[in-house]
Amino acid sequence: MNEISRHNEIVAMVNDRGMVRVTELVSYFSISPATARRDITKLDQDGRVKKVRNGIMRIEVAKPIWAPIGNNNTDHYHEKARIAIRAAKLCGSDENIVINCGSTAFLLGRELCGKNVSIITNYFPLACYLIEHDHENVIIMGGLYNKTQNIILNPIANITDSYAGKWMFTSGKTLTPNGLYKNEILGAVAEQQILEKIEKLVVVVDSSKINTKANSGMLFCPITKIDILITGKQANKEVIESIKEQGTEVILV
Repeated sequence: MNEISRHNEIVAMVNDRGMVRVTELVSYFSISPATARRDITKLDQDGRVKKVRNGIMRIEVAKPIWAPIGNNNTDHYHEKARIAIRAAKLCGSDENIVINCGSTAFLLGRELCGKNVSIITNYFPLACYLIEHDHENVIIMGGLYNKTQNIILNPIANITDSYAGKWMFTSGKTLTPNGLYKNEILGAVAEQQILEKIEKLVVVVDSSKINTKANSGMLFCPITKIDILITGKQANKEVIESIKEQGTEVILV
């Protein structure tokens, strides 16, 4: 066995066992202690193993902090982050908060992570994030996991009777003077099931989604159902005024 093959096998061995002693290398590869120590030194210098007294250890790679939303992969990230920060200020201690899917909604959940609130969600990436970061109270709405939309859909209509909250935060494709439109129909129907179980509905959308009309999607709810809208200051002023006139509180950030 040549040196390269031996080194690869040593790395595989230590990754499998966690730690390997010099004596084990000598016996397994039928090499001298001096050769084993040279191998260890070379592999340590290359960063493939960690050299320790009388042997080598596996290098433990720190698990990266996971999040599906970031500055590099989300349109209007900074505006959405401001919206999330403002929305989080609405939530009081010990309240139940329903957060649905969407990038802005995810950022809100991230903002609330670690605070004394119960977060109810069917958005799988958000649930994973909260659990990963040890949020105390995470309630995942049961049902069938839909991989395409990354949400959990309730197969039984009355299953949502088990959930209730002070606030429900949601977003969508387009917000017009007529109401909030969503493209993902299955997800929208799942969210509609819990609308009657919450006290306040808050829509969190960036200003690019405020428009005079919707070109696609289904009407999730009329404007009169929305208690508060939080969006960016660049939102269409005409549409914002129309929404205000219908009784919805508007917060611009």
